[in-house]
Amino acid sequence: MNLLMVTTGSLVANCWVLQEDGRNDTFMIGNESFPASLLDLPAVVESYKIYDDSVLIKTADVGQMIMVREENDPAPEGVEYKHGLTPPMRDARRRRFRREPDLNAELVNQVEKHLISIMHGVSVSILLFSSLATC
Repeated sequence: MNLLMVTTGSLVANCWVLQEDGRNDTFMIGNESFPASLLDLPAVVESYKIYDDSVLIKTADVGQMIMVREENDPAPEGVEYKHGLTPPMRDARRRRFRREPDLNAELVNQVEKHLISIMHGVSVSILLFSSLATC
């Protein structure tokens, strides 16, 4: 259990990171404690810092966040947060990323054999004819 202390002005926040599951613990601010969870973001967020009003310097790639909840709020399901950090990334996994295709293992093996045959010099028309005959 590691103690992380954050100080902002006169406010001190303590977070004990993390319980045995590696994802949940308690966030303490002042004398109040709140449940907290470590969640994976659906996509990596790049953060930048600007120094002279014209040059952006990349400072980090953010892939996780700590969600602090009220005492009565339920813990999130799973380890991945389905929304991003900003409103346009709401339900990002479903809307922005393609589903993995359902692949037929037999078809994949057949295509692999055809590609190997093509690489060894077998005529493409023979392969095309044989694949049309099996459809």
